[in-house]
Parts: sequence; structure tokens; C-alpha cells
Amino acid sequence: WMENTKVHRLFLFGQVEEELQEQEFLDRCFQEMLEEEDQDWFIPSRDLPQGMGQLQQQLNGLSVGDGHSSEDILSKSNLNPDAKEFVPGVKY
Repeated sequence: WMENTKVHRLFLFGQVEEELQEQEFLDRCFQEMLEEEDQDWFIPSRDLPQGMGQLQQQLNGLSVGDGHSSEDILSKSNLNPDAKEFVPGVKY
């Protein structure tokens, strides 16, 4: 039975080694897939020329508005506040 035990251990060791190799292969494939996916994404800090990142930060800080408050805009509006809500495709 000693010989069978040795053969059994060698067989188990071979299976473990094969599983480790498979896992390493899968890890490498997964890492390559992630690297390829990163190349497909547009990353401004990486993909824009120097100085463009600073310009983008400035653009991100901008807000839409001309200095008028919403109350000013509403008081000068000539829209009908009692009008029905517009729904595309519906005729009134």
C-alpha cells in the first residue's frame, strides 16, 4: 500500500500544480483584459495634451447663468403659468 500512497500523492500534487497553472493563466488573461479595457476609455488626464487638463478643470468650475436670480426671470416672463403641460405627440 506504500506504493499506492506515493502514486496517490504524486497524482494529487500533479492536480494541484495543474490547478495553479490554470489559475495563473486565468489571472494573466484577466489582467490583459483590464489593460485593454483601460485603453478603450477616454481618460482626460492621460489622453489630453498637457495644459488641456487645466483647461478642463476650469471648464468644470463654470456654471450657467447671467447673474439674474430666478425671481427676476419669472417676473419678466411672458409665459402662461396656467397653460397645460406640453406632452410631445398629444394634440389639445
